[in-house]
Amino acid sequence: MSIAWHGLLDSIEATEAGLQSAGYIASRPISTALYLAHHLRKPILVEGPAGVGKTELAKAAAAWLGLPLIRMQCYEGLDESKALYEWKYGKQLLYTQILKDRMGAVLGEEPGLDAAMRRLHGVSDLFFSEEFLEPRPLLRALREPGGAVLLVDEVDKADQEFEAFLLELLSDYQVSIPEIGTVRAEVAPIVLLTSNSMRDLGDALKRRCLHLHIGLPDARLEARIIASRVPDAAEDLRRQLVAFVQQLRTLDLKKLPSVSETIDWARVLVLLHAPQLDHTLVRETLNVLLKFESDIEAVAPQIGDLLLKAKREAVPIR
Repeated sequence: MSIAWHGLLDSIEATEAGLQSAGYIASRPISTALYLAHHLRKPILVEGPAGVGKTELAKAAAAWLGLPLIRMQCYEGLDESKALYEWKYGKQLLYTQILKDRMGAVLGEEPGLDAAMRRLHGVSDLFFSEEFLEPRPLLRALREPGGAVLLVDEVDKADQEFEAFLLELLSDYQVSIPEIGTVRAEVAPIVLLTSNSMRDLGDALKRRCLHLHIGLPDARLEARIIASRVPDAAEDLRRQLVAFVQQLRTLDLKKLPSVSETIDWARVLVLLHAPQLDHTLVRETLNVLLKFESDIEAVAPQIGDLLLKAKREAVPIR
């Protein structure tokens, strides 16, 4: 099947430019992984700390390619009925009541018990047909006629049993439903699984995926990201705030600020009409960057020194 969006992924450079057009500044490894995932029909396992753009990568890819984004949020206890499909029990119950009221008409004048049971068996099969099936994210992604971007978010939060369940889908882009049969994707979805490394994932799952690690960006890449996501921020301010965040990441903190916090901080500074950083402004907005009071208390006495280093080491955006 010829799909128009396939031609958009004809090179790594085109992939990088396409993601940028959707507001995602991708490094070369990120663009390469997405390009290879499409051409090799392999899912991507995207690992890295929270807030570095793992989920945003899926959103940007879907926006650029014009595909529906189907997201499945993983959690402990997630099972097949929530991820793949479940039956519409309310509708089945209603139809059961209708059948009960019309039992005589269904059985007709069948002469014996065997014939009556065969007649009822034919009716009961209807209760486990497409009409009563409620598709969940995995099944919806396989059934999208033009393809989709499937995001299996925070797969490390799910149980190992759920990992095993994913293997058939990730290998052949198909799933088996006992009552209906095997459902195969006409157009393989682009699949991204994200992990914050809360637990080690199994070797079988990793073998089926391309691996991509997104770490905290260097100053130049982060400056480009802020320029793309917060274009209203003045260039001097962008350079200073990125350099300040880079300095924070050298400290021994409980949680280092990620890219998402840098973006939020930039938006706050624009909202406050800040032309550049100063000690008071940083102290009053430090809670946007740091999420633990112990980290805020540790950084507060060092703000002056960190600001001097940030202004000295701020890099231009290219």
